[in-house]
Amino acid sequence: MVMKKTFGLIVMVSLLVMSACSQAQSDEQGAASTIDQVLDKGKLVVGTAPGYYPFEMKDMNGEFVGYDIDVAKAIAEALDVEVEFQQFGFDGLIPALQTGEIDMILAGMTIRGDRALSVSFSDPYHTTGQVVMLPKDDTDTKSWEDLDQPNKKIAVSLGTTGALLAKQIFQEAEILDFEDFPSAAMALIQGEADGVVYDEPAIRVYEAMHSDSVRGIYDLISSEELGIAVRHNDFETVQWLNSFLASYLNSPEQIATYEKWFESSDWMDEVEIED
Repeated sequence: MVMKKTFGLIVMVSLLVMSACSQAQSDEQGAASTIDQVLDKGKLVVGTAPGYYPFEMKDMNGEFVGYDIDVAKAIAEALDVEVEFQQFGFDGLIPALQTGEIDMILAGMTIRGDRALSVSFSDPYHTTGQVVMLPKDDTDTKSWEDLDQPNKKIAVSLGTTGALLAKQIFQEAEILDFEDFPSAAMALIQGEADGVVYDEPAIRVYEAMHSDSVRGIYDLISSEELGIAVRHNDFETVQWLNSFLASYLNSPEQIATYEKWFESSDWMDEVEIED
């Protein structure tokens, strides 16, 4: 009798566990994808971090502009919804995505394994790399290795790939964290740092804007792919984004926006320069 009761208890517990697992799987499968939610509400909310030239900036009227902004607008147009941009510090973007404040991240975010534990990425939409920016009057430094000395300070933007890379490759120099790239660059100009590690396109633009104060060393320290981040394991949205990118990249629309932001400097007089 005891064995029958024990067996019955085991069966009951097993059924309860199986039921709970089945319900959890059902709930996960039944959760609406980001694409479905965006279509339902008629609006795409994109998180970005202005200050990363020429990907995301603000113009003189306070409007978001830049290459990533144009990509986001093209996504919204393809979905036939309006687009809203929400500004965050770069390290606040993933938490905002996780809490549902935004639908996706378009902010020059490098596809990395550690980030992929928290978000899911689209296929790459741009390739870039990390380089070093120096004060204009530093004519002795020829590479990042020359800065790896105990008396040197390297400024980085908190939460970026450049920050992670700098902390890996610099063994002797001190790493200084700043909220964003403009703050790190200003620390360099003001003599508080000896170098900045950041993405090559942004440093090229910053040098063009401050050619009397800074110079870049454009030998890539690393190469990274940029991706659009969405809610973790939202495979339906990732699949849609990948299909969108397959048709958008190298299209006349994408080529035009690339040429505007990367091959021309006409826009520089129209954006806010964070000094």
